[in-house]
Amino acid sequence: MKVNKGTGVHELGAREPRAGSGHDGGSASAASDPRLDRAIQSRIGDQLRAMYSELMDQPVPDRFKDLLAQLDKQDKTENSR
Repeated sequence: MKVNKGTGVHELGAREPRAGSGHDGGSASAASDPRLDRAIQSRIGDQLRAMYSELMDQPVPDRFKDLLAQLDKQDKTENSR
């Protein structure tokens, strides 16, 4: 699992090559290019949806709505110039 240090986002299936692995960025065999197959990706997606479904059903906080409205207003002002 690779972590994007700027955002803290985890990228599943994207791993940095290990020292001495012989991975030079060229074509890689299945053994040296670890990836999650579709079934595992699907299961992870199902698990995440189950864990966060309650969160997704909650209303958007008024503060977020206000911020989005400000951004829209700013965007319209910049585009009208």
